[in-house]
Amino acid sequence: MIDVILMQRVDKLGQMGEQVSVRPGYARNFLLPQGKAIRASKANLERFEKERVQLEAQNLKRKAEAERVAERMDGLTVVLIRQAGEAGGLYGSVSARDIADKATEAGLTVTRNQIILEQPIKTLGLTTVRVELHPEVLLPLVVNVARSPEEAEKQARGEDLRAEQQAEDESLEAELAAELSELGAASEQ
Repeated sequence: MIDVILMQRVDKLGQMGEQVSVRPGYARNFLLPQGKAIRASKANLERFEKERVQLEAQNLKRKAEAERVAERMDGLTVVLIRQAGEAGGLYGSVSARDIADKATEAGLTVTRNQIILEQPIKTLGLTTVRVELHPEVLLPLVVNVARSPEEAEKQARGEDLRAEQQAEDESLEAELAAELSELGAASEQ
């Protein structure tokens, strides 16, 4: 285990200024390169204590900016048009990069690293994902995945597309049955 000093809040690890023990790979590959932590040596501890007030002020400023953006973008929905099978399964999946690109087009400048996807989106419909604007500010973002813009509008209004599809299928089956019975009647003559 390696001791590090957190330079910002890290989920499931600690707050800014805390000294925590983490596995070497996590520190070496994630925390240290991204500037989220520094090694906990005597010199670094003294340096952090000297700069603590300035770092906390910068953190508060970034948090306030993130909160303003979150207020402005509250209720944002992005629409992604994808090809899908009859059952609603996508041919592929929607990634964090796809969502980040659409959110940027909608006016919310984010990177794919800020999009928190619990699992890839592989079906049509509405899904809520979280956008981490700041370690302490999360923005819910609704992702509307549909086959066409018209279908996306219907999903956004809450219409059940499956019921509509079933009704359409049933009417086609009724038409087919009627045509078959007509053909059967015609062939009997």
